[in-house]
Amino acid sequence: MKTKFDFIIVGAGSAGCVLANRLTASGEFNVLLLEAGSRDWHPYIHIPGGYPKLHRSARDWQFWTEPQEHVDGRKIYLPRGKTLGGSSSTNAMAYVRGNREDYNDWATAGCEGWDFDSVLPFFKKSENNRNIDELDKGFHNDEGELGVGYAQYHESPLAQAFIDSCKSMGLPEGIDYNGAKQNATSKFQFTIKDGKRHSTAAAFLSPIKNRKNLIVLTGAAVAEILIKDQKAVGVKLSKKKGGAQEFYCEKEIVLSAGAFQSPQLLQLSGIGNAEELKNHGIQSKLDLPGVGKNLHDHLFFFISAHTKEKVGFNHNATIWNQAKDLVGYLINKKNPLSCSPLEAVSFFNLDNYNDRVNFQFHFAPFHINDGRNEDLYDFNTIPTDKDGATICASLLHPRSRGHVSLKSNDPKDAPLIQPNFLSEESDLKDLVKGARIALEVYGQDAFKNFIENPIELSATDSDEKIAAYAKRRLETIYHPVGTCKMGKDEMAVVNTDLTVKGLAGLRVVDASIMPKIVTGNTNAPVIMIGEKGADMILEKWGSKN
Repeated sequence: MKTKFDFIIVGAGSAGCVLANRLTASGEFNVLLLEAGSRDWHPYIHIPGGYPKLHRSARDWQFWTEPQEHVDGRKIYLPRGKTLGGSSSTNAMAYVRGNREDYNDWATAGCEGWDFDSVLPFFKKSENNRNIDELDKGFHNDEGELGVGYAQYHESPLAQAFIDSCKSMGLPEGIDYNGAKQNATSKFQFTIKDGKRHSTAAAFLSPIKNRKNLIVLTGAAVAEILIKDQKAVGVKLSKKKGGAQEFYCEKEIVLSAGAFQSPQLLQLSGIGNAEELKNHGIQSKLDLPGVGKNLHDHLFFFISAHTKEKVGFNHNATIWNQAKDLVGYLINKKNPLSCSPLEAVSFFNLDNYNDRVNFQFHFAPFHINDGRNEDLYDFNTIPTDKDGATICASLLHPRSRGHVSLKSNDPKDAPLIQPNFLSEESDLKDLVKGARIALEVYGQDAFKNFIENPIELSATDSDEKIAAYAKRRLETIYHPVGTCKMGKDEMAVVNTDLTVKGLAGLRVVDASIMPKIVTGNTNAPVIMIGEKGADMILEKWGSKN
């Protein structure tokens, strides 16, 4: 096969698939898309309810943090998609754009062109929203590639009970948290189409698989970005049987490997803090101290309750019911497997519900924590003897910051991930405050018809008890960002056009460029970043498209 291309994209995830689609659309440019994982052939990827079985599988990088000093010394699991579509093929499919002021803050901090009015067209460009007539006018599109909408075929009665309970205690009303105002309590919008997950691979890559100017290689892990005369000129793959080991580009390499692996690959290539690289025997080619810094992520913990009757999804997890649901799904795609494990959401401010959003409740119609050794990322540990409901108290504006660095100079080693969760005391205080609101939601009449008392916690518990419980149950929402941040300060890694500072021929286009995390689930913003990144690349190289 050929070894020289106009563009090389490293990582076929949420941004990478968008880039591959847009950069090949005019037919002018030859593009190589490299993905370390496999093709997205596995049925659990495409069945929305199969999501829990993707973690700790061959479709998952299975990363872990370092021991977390402020979270009882725990190592915390960090799932990341390892397949075409990346984490859009393995996540819970929630479609959330974040808050208008997130992007305005980016622009105020020096990232011109990234204010909300500038990024909204790129959100809309991708979107094909089947519920557009129900949503705020001017904020949505129904002609893009990415299928978006409310769950179509199945919903537990617990979702409406959650929504009614939130509203009865004054949490924000509204159905379109992706519209004029984010403060809302509503059903989730999902990237699900016709009962199937609509990953970026399904939406942007599969329809163009026959384009002659696109080559997609899976099982192609990049070991190094090749640099000559302060310009990125190609990539070197980890050793692989047969085929080319090095590929070169005429125009640009676009790094879309995510917030853990984009900085790792930069460091392996000699781009990062020179002293740190020297400790691993790597020659510095560009001293860029911000590479790998500024790591942060959303955090949550589960607050669950048993239901009085079988109205949730726990009982569906028995072997017999899994088999029945699979048969039903294959026949008509109109049962629990056609849906995300999530159902509803509330966005609000902890101190004044209708002020700028800083907290989120994810609602799920099952429970996972009833005092046993359940594991959020191991489907086999989900209790099946009683149904339940869960409110996930979710911290959206964490102040704690960490870093991604190298464990060694071997590209096959996982990166060292040290997020320093809860190192800022205010993060834990906000989680406790949010938990108290969740417990109050459970106490509303609409929920009392369905549930027993919350498991392990109660509204009368002390802050200390809730905090201890939160540390024991804390998980990341796997929204890592910030490790190649955009900006103008000395710790910025990329410019506002996402080009790497001090180096020609290289851009980073993924979640790592976020200077600060957005107020909500990150997949939709990363797709937007892919759209805007592609637009800037095409503008530079004079595409006719």
